[in-house]
Amino acid sequence: MREAPDGLALVQDLINTRAIRHYAPDLLAGRESAEEWLTGAAGAWARIHGLDVPDCSLSEADPAALRDLRTTFQELIAGTGGDTGSDAGGHTPTSGSGSRSGKARTAGRGASVRLAPDVEGRVRMVPVGRGRQWLESALWSETLLAQRNGTWPRLKMCRNTECASAFYDTSRNNSGVWHDAKVCGNAVNLRASRERKRLRESGAS
Repeated sequence: MREAPDGLALVQDLINTRAIRHYAPDLLAGRESAEEWLTGAAGAWARIHGLDVPDCSLSEADPAALRDLRTTFQELIAGTGGDTGSDAGGHTPTSGSGSRSGKARTAGRGASVRLAPDVEGRVRMVPVGRGRQWLESALWSETLLAQRNGTWPRLKMCRNTECASAFYDTSRNNSGVWHDAKVCGNAVNLRASRERKRLRESGAS
């Protein structure tokens, strides 16, 4: 799995909490698992930025809000070209700013940040709050920074819809579509080949 650089990895980590059939459960399904994930993700983020780990406690209602937040970021990535087209099964992902849902447009309006200088005197955005509020603040901050420095379009979701893992595209021309070409690329191409063969055989009969 190609990991996004610096704090953008937090957005990638959020998307990759989703369940993958026959492989991984939804890490945001309940409070305990969601809190465990957030503690680890926030700790990694804090180490990157040289800051203290925030309070990651969650309420019983927070996991559902985090799942909605995850959906919002999936839509944002698709809307900025992170998902590059239809998959072999004919599914066409959301793309283009005109097709984003209301959730993607309005989520995060309550997120706040604190502006503070670092040790070198450069002003940076510091997430505020605890638990879910801190995560929203951190996610929107990292998204803004990634959009400004040009790394955001390289955060994508695997075109294999049975995977849909978030990955960071390191190709020179930003043309990657699989989180792992040998695993997901081969699987999708094989399914497409079998479907074409089935259609040919049904047409000949």
